[in-house]
Amino acid sequence: MLKSFVLTFFLTSIAIVTWGQPDLSYYLPEGVTYDPAIPTPKAIIGHEVGEWHVTHDRLVNYMYALDRASDRVSLEVTGYTYEGRPLLLLTITSPKNHEKLEAIRTQHLQLTDPSKSASLDTKSMPIVFYIGFSIHGNEASGVNAGLLAAYHFAAAQGKEIESYLDNTIILFDPSYNPDGMQRFSSWVNSRKSQVTSTDPSDTEHNEAWPGGRFNHYWFDLNRDWLVAQHPESQARVKSFQRWKPNVLTDHHEMGTNATFFFQPGVPSRVHPLTPDKNFELTKRMGEFHAKALDQIGSFYYTQEGYDDFYYGKGSTFPDVQGAIGILFEQASSRGHAQESINGVLTFPFTVRNQFTTALSSLKAVNAMREDLLNYQRQFFKDAVADAAKDPVKAYLFGAPKDPVRAFYLAEIIARQNVDIYKASATQTINGKNYEAASSYVVPLNQSQYKLIKGMFEKRTQFKDSLFYDISSWTLPLAFGLDYEELKSAPALGEKVTQPKLPAGKRIGGKSEYAYVFESNGYYAPRAIYRILNRGLRLKVASSAFYHSDGRKFEAGALLLEVGSQEKSADQIEYIVNEIVEKDGIDVYAFNSGLDYRGVSLGSGSFLPIKKPVIAMLVGDGVSATDAGEVWHMLDTRFQIPVTLIPVNVFDRASLSKYNTIILPPTVSTPSISEATKERLKTWTQNGGVIIGLENAVGWLTNMGLGRFDMKKEEEKKDAPVKARPYGDIDEYTGAQETSGAIFEATVDLTHPLLYGYTNPRMAIFKSNNLFMEKAKNAYGNPVVFTASPLLSGYISKPNYAKVKESAMAGVTAMGQGRVIGFTDNLCFRAFWLGSNKMLMNAIYYGPLISSTSSR
Repeated sequence: MLKSFVLTFFLTSIAIVTWGQPDLSYYLPEGVTYDPAIPTPKAIIGHEVGEWHVTHDRLVNYMYALDRASDRVSLEVTGYTYEGRPLLLLTITSPKNHEKLEAIRTQHLQLTDPSKSASLDTKSMPIVFYIGFSIHGNEASGVNAGLLAAYHFAAAQGKEIESYLDNTIILFDPSYNPDGMQRFSSWVNSRKSQVTSTDPSDTEHNEAWPGGRFNHYWFDLNRDWLVAQHPESQARVKSFQRWKPNVLTDHHEMGTNATFFFQPGVPSRVHPLTPDKNFELTKRMGEFHAKALDQIGSFYYTQEGYDDFYYGKGSTFPDVQGAIGILFEQASSRGHAQESINGVLTFPFTVRNQFTTALSSLKAVNAMREDLLNYQRQFFKDAVADAAKDPVKAYLFGAPKDPVRAFYLAEIIARQNVDIYKASATQTINGKNYEAASSYVVPLNQSQYKLIKGMFEKRTQFKDSLFYDISSWTLPLAFGLDYEELKSAPALGEKVTQPKLPAGKRIGGKSEYAYVFESNGYYAPRAIYRILNRGLRLKVASSAFYHSDGRKFEAGALLLEVGSQEKSADQIEYIVNEIVEKDGIDVYAFNSGLDYRGVSLGSGSFLPIKKPVIAMLVGDGVSATDAGEVWHMLDTRFQIPVTLIPVNVFDRASLSKYNTIILPPTVSTPSISEATKERLKTWTQNGGVIIGLENAVGWLTNMGLGRFDMKKEEEKKDAPVKARPYGDIDEYTGAQETSGAIFEATVDLTHPLLYGYTNPRMAIFKSNNLFMEKAKNAYGNPVVFTASPLLSGYISKPNYAKVKESAMAGVTAMGQGRVIGFTDNLCFRAFWLGSNKMLMNAIYYGPLISSTSSR
């Protein structure tokens, strides 16, 4: 009897997977009628929801069809992805609300202004609900559920939906990540069999590197809400700040063997700036999700596994701005159907769970409407009161030697609807000079007080030692800026609404002899490539020298000769003007090379720079996000071409084409033949430069390319093992991870890797447990962590002992070539601008580093 039941269940499951494609009745709630004038998804996309993975073009077509057919829907294009796909936002509400939408928005924003919010009657105000899907492109149940949600919101009939839409402004984002979504849908659709394979080993369930999770440059967009470095994030942050929603939902997927998760997450892992009331409201909303999932028989969990700490995540970003962020995580079929420990998991089943919680979210925000509106009002009222009690009254930041980095931080701050001002006057504080032209002030006495604290604070004490993401992101440290906590309200200069990229200056007019510019500016690497790519010769100073007017130029300044070039003085002047205007660099004209205080311009201490021809290893075994950060920086910031060589092509690639090879961090050891390793050694000995990042440093050492010894655990002979409860395994091992913290290092400003830096101390972002031994060579330690290096974030005690006075960078000479290793991320998530220059210096000046400094 039991065998018969099992066989029947197995055959039924196979039948569902193979032939049983559900229609709309599988998803839609019972007892609801739908307006026949509103097209169903199938009528536009050509297949039932869940039968195929919808492609982005078809998704867009359906949203436009709803816009045309329904007076509940209005559609706008808020931006475009890197690949040119439109970013859509639908506003869905009742027709009568559409007629006065701007008035509703304006009134709603007054809730965030304590000087106006007290007079508002929240009993009659609509709530603003932002709902978005699949920021990770291969977590496709969300975006496909969005088809159903959009249809339901536009076409459902009856008093319930009409009441909801009268009382709700729905901001509907059908695809947070169009480029990744399209990449994934193309993969699974092109590999779907007529008889669906549920085998996890099937090609449909194993996408090729880098997968559809990421955007075009392989960034995780769910880490970009706060700093908004990508067009997708910038568009949605603009919409968020324009409306200030009360609730934002974020539909994700997780491992196939899981069930369904909804927030709140682990209580001890909530950021301290998030009010306790936020957790309470999130928990109340969870009761609506639980009831809805119970009704369809779906299992779920909550208050486990996930945190609410990093404000760069979509479900946490709202929590510091008077709103509630909700994360949904659905077990993923990673295709159309897949075996799991819970049986065969079908794509339609995953879509139904996401759709069900989209509806329960709408129900919850309506049932809790007044509470959520009142919470938003109280949040900003409390924020202003907390600001008044805070001993810090404002933050001042700037970079007189590099106004571009200060500009980029100002841009992030202004984008988040934070009031920011230019400094009213040049001033010196704690020995640091803050020039009015390149410094900014952010007063804390404003409604976004808590978000400002979240951007600027340094924190080293935590309730919990586990983090789903990074534990610190102090933005002035990330940008390598000087900054101060001002204890009295400062005089404010002009308010900054749209920061403008600073332009450089021409000093001394046109020269027939030479031009010089310093390498302090952020875009100096772009200026260097601009010159070299035009066929001009450029040299870098290895010693200080002087202009005839007495100005001193430090090592790292760039010398562009005029008379000896193949281009005319007029042509060179045109390029110089480009550097000034486009790269924000100050360029000085020299009319004589004579210098009795330092070295003359004809000195051998000026070293020629070669145009870099760069290759970077990508593909299986390589960390896509880390490789993407380097690609994005070179391509979009510095406009330097880089050849991305897949691992499976590397063995047959002609290395002689390149003079620089970058090895990004790895997630597993890439498969490279022994013959290629030998070719790499020969290529390096003949003058090539290899740059290894993070754990690629260990890989280089194992291949015999460089000497980068790591600190090891000290063996304690006969030491008794401390007993620990079995149930603490995950918590203890997780606490040993350094998920992302900020440490202080001392730097050798005379070393070529540090050309262009002016501060002998630097903030370094560390998200690994790699601790390099210092070189025994006295000249071989250009970057070393201090004896008390923790600036902000969490690190375990054993790992903190290791990071102290460990090396972060090192160089090994191999013949005429150099192997350069960095244990940490130099361009983290596109906003860690403070350390970018070290990587660029390794590219430009690696060949010039003396072998005497080899590790």
